[in-house]
Amino acid sequence: MRENTAAKVAALAAPVAESLGYSLFDVEYVKEGPDYFLRLYITAEAGITIEDCERMSRAIDPLLDEADLIREHYYLEVSSVGLDRPLKKEKDFLYFMGEKIEVKLFRPLEGSNNWVGRLTGYQDGRFTIDADGRRLELAVKDARLIRPWVDFS
Repeated sequence: MRENTAAKVAALAAPVAESLGYSLFDVEYVKEGPDYFLRLYITAEAGITIEDCERMSRAIDPLLDEADLIREHYYLEVSSVGLDRPLKKEKDFLYFMGEKIEVKLFRPLEGSNNWVGRLTGYQDGRFTIDADGRRLELAVKDARLIRPWVDFS
């Protein structure tokens, strides 16, 4: 049910984000403890600032109230995608295609649980990375964590 709500909110929020110069990356509607949270993740080529998040929040809030898609009391949060947001859905993999990603596996592959490589493919729950001169094809279900690689050196 919450996934359906998130999909309906995404359909409402995507054109709003585009009209403001952003792209709607994802929508989550989750229950954490006693509270419900509606989280919208936006992105833009120039990056996202706190002012961008506030602008999107102010634009979408009255439309959400009018559409009355959510019966429970919830907290609305608008955020940037973030540097280390995990890749979970097909659209996440497509968004980061060609970029370096970090993969932490449940079980070692070729002696290592941790891999960093360029994301070169995704299809049907499997993804391919080029890492250390090797091409690895991995299943999303075999990874404990998949996220963009952030090099702080």
